[in-house]
Amino acid sequence: MNVQRIERLRKHLEADPTDPFTQYALALEYDAGGDTPLAIRTLEELVVQSPRYVPSYQQLGYLFQKTGQADKACEIFNRGIAVARAENDLHAAGEMQEALDEM
Repeated sequence: MNVQRIERLRKHLEADPTDPFTQYALALEYDAGGDTPLAIRTLEELVVQSPRYVPSYQQLGYLFQKTGQADKACEIFNRGIAVARAENDLHAAGEMQEALDEM
């Protein structure tokens, strides 16, 4: 876990708690450091706080897959696909559909 990077991201969040990218990046750092449960909680919060931020659905779905939570992965991918289409992010929608198809 890159503690310095996490601290920098936390400081950015303190300065702007509504920045979805910073929260997303923080979740990725938690997962990279082996704290997947914290990464999942962080992304779950992000989905609630910034429901139009497409990458959060995709990464959360992957983490649910990684942790053997197939039902939750399917649910979040389906929600993410709908959001991605609404945001005209067809690439992300396609990637999430692909992940669903492979399950």
